[in-house]
Amino acid sequence: MTIPGATAQGPVALFLDMQAVERGAGANTLDAYRRDLTDLADFLAPRAIAAADTQAIRDWLADLSTRGFKATTVARRLSAVRQFFRFLYAEGHRGDDPAAVLEGPRRGRPLPKVLTVEEVSTLIETAHARAAEVPAGEGEAAGKARAEMLKRRRTAAVVELLYASGLRISELVSLPAAAARARGDAILVTGKGRKERLVPLSDPARAAMAAYLDARKAAGLEASRWLFPSSGESGYVTRQQAARDLKELALAAGLDPAKLSPHVLRHAFASHLLAHGADLRVVQTLLGHADVSTTQIYTHVLDERLKSMVRDLHPLSDE
Repeated sequence: MTIPGATAQGPVALFLDMQAVERGAGANTLDAYRRDLTDLADFLAPRAIAAADTQAIRDWLADLSTRGFKATTVARRLSAVRQFFRFLYAEGHRGDDPAAVLEGPRRGRPLPKVLTVEEVSTLIETAHARAAEVPAGEGEAAGKARAEMLKRRRTAAVVELLYASGLRISELVSLPAAAARARGDAILVTGKGRKERLVPLSDPARAAMAAYLDARKAAGLEASRWLFPSSGESGYVTRQQAARDLKELALAAGLDPAKLSPHVLRHAFASHLLAHGADLRVVQTLLGHADVSTTQIYTHVLDERLKSMVRDLHPLSDE
């Protein structure tokens, strides 16, 4: 459906342009805003979305709940609508903000899924073992072997890099090939809002990347501008393909595939750092979080460490 007002000069289009240009919103964020506003427009039709009043938006929120949407989804959609009407008000397209007084559903913040250090170690060991066991082959078989070697070396590099750096999977798969050559001990990452940050790499992660680059060269992909090239539209491996490769690896490692995703490895990176004494602000910087409150979801791992510190270090703890 075409959103009423989403023409080249319509308020929805202007709002999306503002998010892209001024806020640096990425394609996924813009798609989410577009879907949320489309849903509201469908509910309001034939009335234009920009003409909605507070009661109409409240009715839409109730309809979302009736349709079985989770509180987190309703809250996210309301956030997009709030930003849209705040933009209309600020730009003079409306004389009021009908969404300003609305409250979203109460929602508990779920704790992130986290793998143990032992599970991550098993995963990494399995990834390297699988990469080492690909037969060389001859003729046509040699080409298939090189392709399989590339895939397994790529998976090993992805696991090592995700766990060593805490990168978002979208940041990792879209890395340019130059990222592997610029500095040996760190990579330059462009994150949300097109903000750049330098992320240090561990020795195992650098070794996994080097092995992958060798396989990449053998496959004739050395000239690609992307670190993880593919024949797809974007030119690099998709997030979905990387996620499927990780689930395949989980099965080989004897782990539950449902427990593993690229984001779970990002959670493991942050949680394991904090559990071993890293400063919350440092972890915030490494993750690329704009606000430390986002990073604070990981502080659940600190509870036991703080208790043990009081138990072990307080002068009256033995009394």
